[in-house]
Amino acid sequence: MPPKRLSIVIPAKNEAESLPHTLRNIQSVMERHQIEHEIVVVDDGSSDETWQVLADLSTEIPSLAAVQNRGKHGFGRAIICGLDHYTGDAVIIMMADESDDPEDAVLYWRQIQKGAEAVFGSRFIKGGKVYDYPSHKLLVNRAANLFIRLLFNIRLNDTTNAFKAYRREVIDGCRPFLSAHFNLTVELPLKAIVRGYKWQMIPITWRNRRFGVAKLKIQEMGSRYLFICLYCWLEKYFSRGDYKRQLEETPITTAHHAAPTNIQESRHAEQPKKSSAEKTSAKI
Repeated sequence: MPPKRLSIVIPAKNEAESLPHTLRNIQSVMERHQIEHEIVVVDDGSSDETWQVLADLSTEIPSLAAVQNRGKHGFGRAIICGLDHYTGDAVIIMMADESDDPEDAVLYWRQIQKGAEAVFGSRFIKGGKVYDYPSHKLLVNRAANLFIRLLFNIRLNDTTNAFKAYRREVIDGCRPFLSAHFNLTVELPLKAIVRGYKWQMIPITWRNRRFGVAKLKIQEMGSRYLFICLYCWLEKYFSRGDYKRQLEETPITTAHHAAPTNIQESRHAEQPKKSSAEKTSAKI
């Protein structure tokens, strides 16, 4: 069945200035393209007016679902919190600082509807664009992505960018997530690739933030990126396919073999339990 509802998950920490522009722009583009959607914004322990801004915007933007991460904080944890709350058939992770173009999110969604299981954008292929990218961060970015390409022998050259799209079955198939910080942006696509999901790469546009300050601290993240890269590499080459996606098999039945009627089902349905996210987060 083709996906019908899109979810957009946005982690936000101290983004009170950026969120009104970002969310209004996303809502406008989604409405113009008549895409059924929701926007899940996770306030990750902000010390500014982020939560109040979200409360105010929720009356203006009907698709907005604001969530407070009341557990441990971190960029990755905020995204995981959002992934525990979204309701769509597919999810796109976007940044709160308006650096990602909602028109590119529409292109992601169209590819998902055509059958892609994951769609990865690249700012560094033909058609991709970057505006006002700090030169030192650009140098580190290209070196890190070259390392990942060589390590995994893949053509994706913008793995570290968070702005990507996944069908629900891909997200479910990549759990549990290990990364508490920005290294989740690497864990998600690498697990999707290593575990055998179909993915596509398309050019995207990126613009540097207009408000606030960047949260990524390169000196703090190097070892975390390396850890998750090595974890996924070990899974690829040494897990013997234990975590690969499992394709459903159609059972073979014949008309002249009747199923026995005296065998009772030994498994019992379990009562649904509240997820940890429901216990540690609050919604508007």
